[in-house]
Amino acid sequence: MDNNNTIAGWVLAGGIAALGFSILSGKYFHADKPERPETMGFVIEGVESSDGGKEEVPMSMMLAKADMAAGEAVFKKCIACHTINDGGANGIGPNLYNTLGKSHGHVAGFAYSDALSSVEGDWNFDNMNAWLISPRKYAPGTKMTFAGLSKPEDRANVIAYMNAQGSNLPYPEPPAAEEVVEGEEAVAEADAAATEVAEETVAADEAAAAE
Repeated sequence: MDNNNTIAGWVLAGGIAALGFSILSGKYFHADKPERPETMGFVIEGVESSDGGKEEVPMSMMLAKADMAAGEAVFKKCIACHTINDGGANGIGPNLYNTLGKSHGHVAGFAYSDALSSVEGDWNFDNMNAWLISPRKYAPGTKMTFAGLSKPEDRANVIAYMNAQGSNLPYPEPPAAEEVVEGEEAVAEADAAATEVAEETVAADEAAAAE
Protein backbone atom coordinates (compact mmCIF):
# COMPACT_ATOMS: atom_id res chain seq x y z
CA MET A 1 0.00 0.00 0.00
CA ASP A 2 2.85 2.36 0.92
CA ASN A 3 4.46 1.68 -2.45
CA ASN A 4 1.22 2.53 -4.23
CA ASN A 5 0.94 5.78 -2.29
CA THR A 6 4.52 6.64 -3.14
CA ILE A 7 3.95 6.02 -6.86
CA ALA A 8 0.75 8.06 -6.80
CA GLY A 9 2.58 10.87 -5.07
CA TRP A 10 5.33 10.94 -7.69
CA VAL A 11 2.75 10.93 -10.50
CA LEU A 12 0.89 13.82 -8.90
CA ALA A 13 4.11 15.77 -8.36
CA GLY A 14 5.14 15.16 -11.96
CA GLY A 15 1.80 16.42 -13.21
CA ILE A 16 2.07 19.60 -11.15
CA ALA A 17 5.61 20.22 -12.40
CA ALA A 18 4.54 19.73 -16.03
CA LEU A 19 1.63 22.12 -15.55
CA GLY A 20 3.93 24.74 -14.06
CA PHE A 21 6.39 24.41 -16.92
CA SER A 22 3.59 24.70 -19.45
CA ILE A 23 2.36 27.94 -17.86
CA LEU A 24 5.84 29.48 -17.75
CA SER A 25 6.69 28.51 -21.32
CA GLY A 26 3.34 29.79 -22.53
CA LYS A 27 4.03 33.17 -20.94
CA TYR A 28 7.46 33.27 -22.51
CA PHE A 29 6.37 32.52 -26.05
CA HIS A 30 3.05 34.38 -25.94
CA ALA A 31 4.01 37.41 -23.88
CA ASP A 32 2.26 40.61 -24.89
CA LYS A 33 4.29 42.02 -27.74
CA PRO A 34 4.21 45.57 -29.04
CA GLU A 35 2.70 45.65 -32.52
CA ARG A 36 4.70 46.76 -35.52
CA PRO A 37 4.08 50.30 -36.78
CA GLU A 38 0.73 50.57 -38.55
CA THR A 39 2.46 51.85 -41.67
CA MET A 40 6.03 50.84 -42.39
CA GLY A 41 8.26 52.64 -44.86
CA PHE A 42 8.86 49.39 -46.72
CA VAL A 43 7.34 45.95 -46.69
CA ILE A 44 9.34 42.84 -47.36
CA GLU A 45 8.06 40.01 -49.55
CA GLY A 46 7.44 36.86 -47.54
CA VAL A 47 7.26 38.60 -44.14
CA GLU A 48 4.16 37.84 -42.11
CA SER A 49 1.93 40.87 -41.69
CA SER A 50 0.02 41.56 -38.47
CA ASP A 51 -3.09 39.90 -39.87
CA GLY A 52 -1.23 36.73 -40.84
CA GLY A 53 -1.05 37.56 -44.53
CA LYS A 54 2.03 37.94 -46.68
CA GLU A 55 3.42 41.42 -47.22
CA GLU A 56 4.86 42.18 -50.63
CA VAL A 57 7.44 44.38 -52.26
CA PRO A 58 5.63 47.50 -53.59
CA MET A 59 4.46 47.15 -57.18
CA SER A 60 6.52 50.22 -58.11
CA MET A 61 9.67 48.24 -57.30
CA MET A 62 8.42 45.15 -59.12
CA LEU A 63 7.64 47.15 -62.27
CA ALA A 64 11.15 48.62 -62.28
CA LYS A 65 12.52 45.14 -63.01
CA ALA A 66 9.54 43.75 -64.95
CA ASP A 67 10.09 41.56 -68.02
CA MET A 68 7.59 42.30 -70.78
CA ALA A 69 8.46 39.13 -72.69
CA ALA A 70 7.63 37.11 -69.59
CA GLY A 71 4.49 39.20 -69.23
CA GLU A 72 3.40 38.28 -72.75
CA ALA A 73 3.82 34.62 -71.79
CA VAL A 74 1.72 35.14 -68.66
CA PHE A 75 -0.94 36.90 -70.74
CA LYS A 76 -1.50 33.66 -72.66
CA LYS A 77 -3.62 32.64 -69.67
CA CYS A 78 -5.98 35.47 -70.64
CA ILE A 79 -6.37 34.95 -74.39
CA ALA A 80 -9.26 32.52 -74.02
CA CYS A 81 -11.37 35.52 -72.94
CA HIS A 82 -9.50 38.66 -74.06
CA THR A 83 -7.80 40.20 -77.06
CA ILE A 84 -5.25 42.96 -76.55
CA ASN A 85 -4.49 44.19 -80.08
CA ASP A 86 -5.60 47.61 -81.31
CA GLY A 87 -9.15 47.27 -82.59
CA GLY A 88 -9.45 43.70 -81.34
CA ALA A 89 -12.90 42.25 -80.83
CA ASN A 90 -14.49 41.71 -77.45
CA GLY A 91 -14.85 38.11 -76.39
CA ILE A 92 -16.05 36.70 -73.11
CA GLY A 93 -14.11 39.63 -71.68
CA PRO A 94 -13.44 43.07 -73.20
CA ASN A 95 -10.56 43.93 -75.48
CA LEU A 96 -7.69 45.08 -73.24
CA TYR A 97 -5.79 47.35 -75.62
CA ASN A 98 -5.01 50.74 -74.01
CA THR A 99 -6.67 49.73 -70.73
CA LEU A 100 -4.33 51.26 -68.14
CA GLY A 101 -5.34 54.81 -67.38
CA LYS A 102 -8.94 54.22 -68.45
CA SER A 103 -12.07 53.80 -66.33
CA HIS A 104 -13.16 50.35 -65.19
CA GLY A 105 -15.96 50.11 -67.75
CA HIS A 106 -14.42 52.02 -70.65
CA VAL A 107 -14.90 49.62 -73.58
CA ALA A 108 -17.99 50.68 -75.50
CA GLY A 109 -20.48 47.94 -76.23
CA PHE A 110 -19.19 45.47 -73.66
CA ALA A 111 -21.65 44.36 -70.98
CA TYR A 112 -19.65 44.86 -67.82
CA SER A 113 -21.06 43.63 -64.54
CA ASP A 114 -22.35 46.35 -62.24
CA ALA A 115 -19.82 45.13 -59.67
CA LEU A 116 -16.92 46.19 -61.88
CA SER A 117 -18.32 49.17 -63.76
CA SER A 118 -19.33 50.79 -60.46
CA VAL A 119 -15.75 50.73 -59.11
CA GLU A 120 -14.53 54.31 -58.90
CA GLY A 121 -11.26 55.49 -60.37
CA ASP A 122 -9.19 54.30 -63.31
CA TRP A 123 -7.12 51.23 -64.04
CA ASN A 124 -3.82 52.35 -62.55
CA PHE A 125 -0.92 50.04 -61.67
CA ASP A 126 -2.04 49.43 -58.09
CA ASN A 127 -5.66 48.79 -59.07
CA MET A 128 -4.63 46.36 -61.79
CA ASN A 129 -2.34 44.59 -59.35
CA ALA A 130 -5.19 44.22 -56.83
CA TRP A 131 -7.50 42.95 -59.60
CA LEU A 132 -4.97 40.36 -60.72
CA ILE A 133 -4.48 39.13 -57.15
CA SER A 134 -8.19 38.32 -56.90
CA PRO A 135 -10.89 39.73 -59.22
CA ARG A 136 -13.61 38.52 -56.84
CA LYS A 137 -12.12 40.38 -53.89
CA TYR A 138 -11.46 43.51 -55.92
CA ALA A 139 -15.01 43.68 -57.27
CA PRO A 140 -17.31 41.33 -55.31
CA GLY A 141 -19.99 40.04 -57.63
CA THR A 142 -17.90 40.36 -60.81
CA LYS A 143 -18.60 37.93 -63.64
CA MET A 144 -14.86 37.34 -63.99
CA THR A 145 -14.06 33.76 -62.96
CA PHE A 146 -10.25 33.98 -63.17
CA ALA A 147 -8.71 32.87 -59.86
CA GLY A 148 -5.89 35.43 -59.98
CA LEU A 149 -2.09 35.41 -60.10
CA SER A 150 -0.40 34.59 -56.81
CA LYS A 151 3.17 35.55 -57.77
CA PRO A 152 3.90 39.31 -57.64
CA GLU A 153 6.53 38.99 -60.36
CA ASP A 154 3.94 37.44 -62.71
CA ARG A 155 1.57 40.32 -62.01
CA ALA A 156 4.30 42.91 -62.54
CA ASN A 157 5.36 41.30 -65.82
CA VAL A 158 1.86 41.07 -67.25
CA ILE A 159 1.03 44.63 -66.14
CA ALA A 160 4.18 45.87 -67.88
CA TYR A 161 3.15 43.97 -71.02
CA MET A 162 -0.39 45.36 -70.89
CA ASN A 163 0.92 48.88 -70.37
CA ALA A 164 3.02 48.56 -73.53
CA GLN A 165 -0.13 47.72 -75.52
CA GLY A 166 -1.36 51.26 -76.15
CA SER A 167 -1.25 52.78 -72.67
CA ASN A 168 2.45 53.52 -72.16
CA LEU A 169 1.97 55.17 -68.77
CA PRO A 170 5.15 56.09 -66.85
CA TYR A 171 5.90 53.72 -64.02
CA PRO A 172 5.51 55.05 -60.48
CA GLU A 173 8.72 55.95 -58.68
CA PRO A 174 9.95 53.16 -56.37
CA PRO A 175 10.58 54.10 -52.73
CA ALA A 176 13.88 55.76 -51.94
CA ALA A 177 16.70 53.71 -50.46
CA GLU A 178 16.29 55.52 -47.13
CA GLU A 179 12.69 54.30 -46.87
CA VAL A 180 13.83 50.73 -47.45
CA VAL A 181 16.37 51.02 -44.63
CA GLU A 182 13.83 52.69 -42.32
CA GLY A 183 11.35 49.91 -42.93
CA GLU A 184 13.90 47.19 -42.20
CA GLU A 185 14.99 49.03 -39.03
CA ALA A 186 11.36 49.31 -37.88
CA VAL A 187 10.93 45.54 -38.22
CA ALA A 188 14.15 44.88 -36.29
CA GLU A 189 13.20 47.33 -33.51
CA ALA A 190 9.74 45.80 -33.11
CA ASP A 191 11.20 42.29 -32.89
CA ALA A 192 13.83 43.41 -30.34
CA ALA A 193 11.17 45.10 -28.20
CA ALA A 194 9.02 41.96 -28.30
CA THR A 195 11.97 39.82 -27.17
CA GLU A 196 12.75 42.22 -24.32
CA VAL A 197 9.14 42.13 -23.07
CA ALA A 198 9.13 38.34 -23.19
CA GLU A 199 12.38 38.12 -21.23
CA GLU A 200 11.13 40.57 -18.59
CA THR A 201 7.92 38.57 -18.19
CA VAL A 202 9.81 35.33 -17.65
CA ALA A 203 12.15 36.99 -15.13
CA ALA A 204 9.18 38.37 -13.20
CA ASP A 205 7.48 34.97 -13.16
CA GLU A 206 10.66 33.28 -11.90
CA ALA A 207 11.08 35.89 -9.16
CA ALA A 208 7.46 35.44 -8.08
CA ALA A 209 7.88 31.65 -8.02
CA ALA A 210 10.98 31.95 -5.83
CA GLU A 211 9.17 34.00 -3.16
